[in-house]
Amino acid sequence: MNRPETSALVQLTLWRLREFTREPEALFWVFAFPILLALALGIAFKGRGPEVVRVAVEAGPGAEALAQSLNADGRIEAAIVDSAEAHSRLRTGRVALVVGAGDPLVLRFDTTRVESDIARLVVVNAVQESAGRRDVAVIRDVRVTEPGARYIDFLIPGLIGLNIMGTGMWGIGFGIVKARNDRLLKRLLASPMRKSEFMLSFMLSRLIFLGFEVGAVLLFGLLMFGVPIRGSILAIAAIVVIGAMTFSGVGLLVASRARTIEGVSGLMNFVMVPMWIFSGVFFAYSHFPDGMQPVIRLLPLTALNDALRAVQLDGVALAATAGPIALLVAWGALSFVVALKVFRWQ
Repeated sequence: MNRPETSALVQLTLWRLREFTREPEALFWVFAFPILLALALGIAFKGRGPEVVRVAVEAGPGAEALAQSLNADGRIEAAIVDSAEAHSRLRTGRVALVVGAGDPLVLRFDTTRVESDIARLVVVNAVQESAGRRDVAVIRDVRVTEPGARYIDFLIPGLIGLNIMGTGMWGIGFGIVKARNDRLLKRLLASPMRKSEFMLSFMLSRLIFLGFEVGAVLLFGLLMFGVPIRGSILAIAAIVVIGAMTFSGVGLLVASRARTIEGVSGLMNFVMVPMWIFSGVFFAYSHFPDGMQPVIRLLPLTALNDALRAVQLDGVALAATAGPIALLVAWGALSFVVALKVFRWQ
């Protein structure tokens, strides 16, 4: 005969699973959305050759000859326009550089834009070569495209982390607030169920679908774009489970006292949006100032993404990710304990 507490936990978990599978929108956001996002971004950044530098040549004496010499370089796309149009294109980002023919040659660009700095180097090199420059040092270029170093390789683990965070927090947060609004929590409070069993059922129900969620994204990346899986699948699975439990705990804490869907939506966005931006989902967090790095590394999504990339792309052992994993465990345990203390049933 089952112990009463075990039976209660099982039944609550099954209830959450049935509730989730009856929502087609939830299934789309959990399974289809990350794959569609990976497909769109993977196509956008896959297999592109050297970036074409778009520049505007100001109309005037010598402009046509200058434009021809620039266009002779396969990396530059130069168009002759009048001065006002050239400045308008630079201001709106349609070109990275404005070139004025003459002696000396005038280059106008925005120093805060990385592409403008690159455009300046490419244009200067093309102009000097067309003027007969001979380089002192001989350089041989070897172009490589290595799986594991591409944008899509960086993106796939980030999308997995983002999906784990989103499904853990939104799924649990909305479920709890909806049950609170429907007075269901008040009825459950009168049952022999413990508060910890109710919360654990939400966390356990998220784990059921983890294999399908993560496996679908990993398999898609491997088959569609050749994204490598260099580390142990078991190590990836362990990190995923720990990450899911962590964000389930954070989701419980955020929803523990919210009374309305609007209220929990605001709280969820307040917690999640900074991690969307800072935790290295779509680009490396190393781009942010050094003073922000210690705070960024303390975010749970940063730890999850770092651990996933280390195992999947670098092939490190699970023990090498002990730091990020310890941080995830700390976030999850602290969130769950605090949620137990402050949870409101009504």
